[in-house]
Amino acid sequence: MTNWVGAVVRFVVSALVLMLVGFILPGIRVAGFTGALIAAVVIAILGWAVEAVLGKKVSPHGRGIVGFIVAAIVIYVAQFIIPAYLSVNILGALLAALVIGIIDAFVPTELR
Repeated sequence: MTNWVGAVVRFVVSALVLMLVGFILPGIRVAGFTGALIAAVVIAILGWAVEAVLGKKVSPHGRGIVGFIVAAIVIYVAQFIIPAYLSVNILGALLAALVIGIIDAFVPTELR
C-alpha cells in the first residue's frame, strides 16, 4: 500500500514540477495539470526504459553530465509521444532537465 501511495505522490510532485518548469522557462509548454501528470508518467516510463537498456549510470539520478543529457533527451522525446500535452524545443529540454535536477536535489521525486 505504501509503495502505491509513494508512486502517486511522486507523480503528483513530478507533475507540479513540470507545470512550474513550463511556467518559468521558455521553450517548454505543458497543457495543464492533467497534461503534466500524463507527461510525468511518460517521462518516467521513458527514463525507466533507457535505464533498463543502458544501465544505472545513464540515470538522471546519477547526477552526472550523462544523466543530465539523458534527462534532456527523455523530456525532448516525450513530446513526440504526447504532443497534445507537452511541447518542448532542445533549449527548453536542456533548461527543464537542469531545473528539474536542481529541484530534485532539494525535493526528491523518488523515494530513496
